[in-house]
Amino acid sequence: METLFLSCLIAGILYALVSVVFGDWLGQTLDGAFDFLSLDGHSWLSPTALVGGITVFGGAGILLGRYTSLGAAAIVIIALLIALIAGTAVFFLYIKPMEQSENSIAFSLNDLSGMLGEVLVPIPASGYGEVMLKVGAGFTNQIAASFDGVEIGRGARVVVVEIRDSTLYVSEVNLF
Repeated sequence: METLFLSCLIAGILYALVSVVFGDWLGQTLDGAFDFLSLDGHSWLSPTALVGGITVFGGAGILLGRYTSLGAAAIVIIALLIALIAGTAVFFLYIKPMEQSENSIAFSLNDLSGMLGEVLVPIPASGYGEVMLKVGAGFTNQIAASFDGVEIGRGARVVVVEIRDSTLYVSEVNLF
């Protein structure tokens, strides 16, 4: 039984060392040859959580075997429970917060439909002006035209009604 635990512990430590030291280099050298091994779709099946749990299983099994008088079945069950708790903790305390912290400033013009903005350059009844919209953590300035065919002055609040030919067609919003 100790061989199983020691194997899990050593394999986990080696995986961590190899992925930290050689991870990027191996990924570029092998050009994604092992991409099929990634478990996309279920973030709780991430290699970090799984290998972390396996490593903790090995370490807990070794410690329980050496420092307790429990039987082999009890040691395996307790080591599995400890590994499950450790894997879950890694997922909720490290992986999940990191996934949620990823933020992109990229957007599509089609994402702007229905958004509120402010006119920076007045929009004539049959011409173009400029509007500023809040997108994510920043702002974007876009070319705009009047959807209703009326003039919209500088500083007016507008809503994006439609997007055609990379131009935002907006209407003035009167909230009061």
